[in-house]
Amino acid sequence: MPDEFTPQPPSPPPPPPPNFAGYTTARPPYASGYPPAYFAGYRPTPPNNRSPWFYMAVIGGSFAAICLLIWGMAWFAMRSVKGDDGLALGGDRIGVIDIEGVILSPDTVNTQLRKFGDDSSVKAIILHINSPGGGAAASQEIYHEVLRVRKEKHKKIVASVESVGASGAYYIASACDRIYANEASVVGSIGVIMEWMNYGDLMKWAKLKNITITAGELKDAGDPSRDLTSKEQAYFQSLVDNMYSQFVHDVATGRNSSDEKIKPLATGQVWTGKQSLSLGLIDRIGGFRTALMDTARDVGISGEPSIVRPAKNKRGLLSLLTEDGEDLFPNPGQMLNRAPGFYFMWK
Repeated sequence: MPDEFTPQPPSPPPPPPPNFAGYTTARPPYASGYPPAYFAGYRPTPPNNRSPWFYMAVIGGSFAAICLLIWGMAWFAMRSVKGDDGLALGGDRIGVIDIEGVILSPDTVNTQLRKFGDDSSVKAIILHINSPGGGAAASQEIYHEVLRVRKEKHKKIVASVESVGASGAYYIASACDRIYANEASVVGSIGVIMEWMNYGDLMKWAKLKNITITAGELKDAGDPSRDLTSKEQAYFQSLVDNMYSQFVHDVATGRNSSDEKIKPLATGQVWTGKQSLSLGLIDRIGGFRTALMDTARDVGISGEPSIVRPAKNKRGLLSLLTEDGEDLFPNPGQMLNRAPGFYFMWK
């Protein structure tokens, strides 16, 4: 055991401090810092020379992806044209057009009628009606389009009334080959109504005055800021009477009847489907399913018929922002529209 007083050998010097990269500043006696044997098995990586087939595969795959995208766009476009119940390109089908709510414009229904009329795979058309009617002129335009498609395209068109098929909606139905309704459906209301809002008393209360300059005795007839004169009353009554006679005559024509037989029923009142059958206003009691199967059988379709409906116009935020914006910000010109309205509508 060494004596504590025996001198010990000096301790080795501490290692040199690390540099900023974490390595010691001491370097081995090799220029590269590593022994030559370290590089004995090293071979430089050769450049990555791709085969031409690789680039052809990349180009072909990109082309296939583009074709798939185009096909998908065409598929959705065909779906919007053919409808949302299938994309069968052939076969016998029944076209169904829904007429719902107040009828304000004929454009949508008439466009659908023309498409189905021109489609040879659509053998018949069913108007699925649930409407109290609407604008007189709009209802009349659809009525005449139904007659035109029936005559020129030789298409069978049938009306199926769900809950309500009144006034202008019944006007349209009368142009069809056959009318179906449930026993509790509301049918009829053959008549004309004209109405507008009179705010004359409100203007007096607010101490406002309406200033109108006209040329023509009846130019401002129906001014909502005042009451009608007796002459204006007679004038508007003559317009309503004329539209009423058109309504009665067109229903009689569509129902293969006469004005004399329809006029007693044209009191503006409605009947249930059960009552309407005995009055000759409809042809058969039954819902949409009954109308569908009867119509398919009449046009020679056996079994379960294929139904096609027009695609619904789904508008998103982008379409609202990119269009004229009238749905978000009403046109001031529409606010100035004070003209009285004429309606074939059950109220």
